[in-house]
Amino acid sequence: MKLGKLPPKFDERTLLLAKYLTSKLQAPPPSVDYANAVKTWPMFLNDKLGDCTCAAAGHMIEEWTANAGHEKVVTDPDILTAYNHFAHGVADAGASLLEVLNYWRKTGIKTGIGEDKIHAYAQLEPRSMVQAQDSVYLFGSLYIGLALPNFAVAPNTDFLTTPWVVPPQGPVGSAAPNPKNGHCVPAVAYDARNLYVVTWGALKSMTWQFYLTYMDEAFAVLSTDWVGPSGQAPPGLDLKALESDLAAITS
Repeated sequence: MKLGKLPPKFDERTLLLAKYLTSKLQAPPPSVDYANAVKTWPMFLNDKLGDCTCAAAGHMIEEWTANAGHEKVVTDPDILTAYNHFAHGVADAGASLLEVLNYWRKTGIKTGIGEDKIHAYAQLEPRSMVQAQDSVYLFGSLYIGLALPNFAVAPNTDFLTTPWVVPPQGPVGSAAPNPKNGHCVPAVAYDARNLYVVTWGALKSMTWQFYLTYMDEAFAVLSTDWVGPSGQAPPGLDLKALESDLAAITS
């Protein structure tokens, strides 16, 4: 299995989700599951390439459109095309979340029926469980960057079956966050105990404490795949303000 998320890139122009959540926003439900609509989760070459940032985007497109009843087919070559925009043929070059989000918004990721472009994205506050729940519930998923501990990706172990839980001794030693183990996953469900993310062609759980400990960046991503062509905003989101600010920083 491969990783591939580069260390976070910070841009003072990046929009913050909290700014656009209004008083109409109700508390997120205790649990949400958008994974059931998806029959299979492709590997998208993340067993051979450090393309997790682009593979995660492909999984989000798949999940959004499956829940909307018109699943788009994303192929390995589609993800490879997006990844090579950053990697230029270097297998382990990796990419940053912010770079992929900008590419996804401006250029789009190829699918069987044309380029899939996102409408906007906004960054979450660090270590906010409520904003993570808000994002999965309102936007259909959450684009997460992790600095995985060494124990989670130890040599000669099965990455998929290694539990993503914080050990009793806490995040120290082999359990300390390691930016060199950068990985990107989309969350597509949650309950009181876990977030459920897609990685390496499968659905995997991480405890909330694991998320709060090893997440080093996370973004809510707004797509017409989810909100529909009418552009109707999720309840509790000031879409007009977000669009106005987005236009100002991209002009």
